[in-house]
Amino acid sequence: MEVETDRLLLRGWRDGDLEPYARMCADPEVMRFIGSGLTLGREQSAEQVSRFLRHWEERGFGLWALEERAGGTFIGFAGLAHQEDWAEGEHKTEVGWRLDRAFWGRGLATEAARASVAYGLETLRLKRIISIIQPENTASRRVAEKTGLTLRGETRWRNSDVVWYATDRRNRPAELKPEA
Repeated sequence: MEVETDRLLLRGWRDGDLEPYARMCADPEVMRFIGSGLTLGREQSAEQVSRFLRHWEERGFGLWALEERAGGTFIGFAGLAHQEDWAEGEHKTEVGWRLDRAFWGRGLATEAARASVAYGLETLRLKRIISIIQPENTASRRVAEKTGLTLRGETRWRNSDVVWYATDRRNRPAELKPEA
């Protein structure tokens, strides 16, 4: 399953994605607000990609590799992930994104997140999609808000303080619904 936006291709993972993904995950600025904030080595990055692929096999959806359409460059990931250990309500599907720092500040995370949310709500018919963000991550909070998610609360998750956002299929802003 692939999804195209104006500037991005959300696609399946390829063998050639591991090297740029590992470089991205070794960048302290990219990983600053991810979990404990620690960077990942190549082996840890490969294990993470393997988990992404298993998620697709088990759930039929997951995190896509992101490719810039203009040049075919791998720039990160975006998509949906089921967070089994999420305790704030029955809806556990999260929209997430991570981009290589060279691609920050261009609206690409928002574009990818919007496509992911639209896919989840319209194609998968999910009732709600959440986003779990560290409170200090103002850039990701802006992406969530621009994607139509609204702040729902604060909690602790995986030993970190987090804020969480959500959007519901029936309450989606009209400008974020796909065109008929």
